[in-house]
Amino acid sequence: MEVVRPPGSRPLPGGGPRKAVFVDRDGTLNPDLKYLREAERLEVYRGVIAGIRILKAHGYLIVCVTNQSGVERGFYTDADVTRIHERVNQILGRGGVAVDRFYYCPHAPEHGCECRKPGTKLFRDAANDLGIAWARSAVIGDRVLDIEAGDRLGLCTVLVPSRGHREEVLREYPAKGPEPDLLAPSFYGAAVRILHRG
Repeated sequence: MEVVRPPGSRPLPGGGPRKAVFVDRDGTLNPDLKYLREAERLEVYRGVIAGIRILKAHGYLIVCVTNQSGVERGFYTDADVTRIHERVNQILGRGGVAVDRFYYCPHAPEHGCECRKPGTKLFRDAANDLGIAWARSAVIGDRVLDIEAGDRLGLCTVLVPSRGHREEVLREYPAKGPEPDLLAPSFYGAAVRILHRG
């Protein structure tokens, strides 16, 4: 596992031979605990391990792209983010799976950076680093910004509205962003729909 804080800009190939599922973190892999600092508090949603397992069995890389503005806001540090990502993979490891690479944006929205979703810089960095082909890849997220980022790159987009925010998120469509290609009740359901879509 590698945790990556955004470096300088890189060129976008986007034409590699590998396929990936880009996943959001808070609200998608695990409950959104709002500016989480303590890694030991994190747990993943039921079905995430099984969903990642079937995606990996079909040759997908799992790449987590997450906004972590709490770093710039001073709620936690880069080291805290690293520990949380290690905790995610520790939990996933109990089921024999892992996130292949983590990328995160540490900036607050007012920073105006390209790496904060719905910006696509971290996705482009991953494509460059890992040789990912957009046309063969997908994104799973719980918010409009995840779907918007995926839509900008031509990815198959799957919305899994997070528990506690489902009605709020569904009300945002179609006014606040592109509609997702697929809607799923859970991470596992999203994985199955991606595989059925081919």
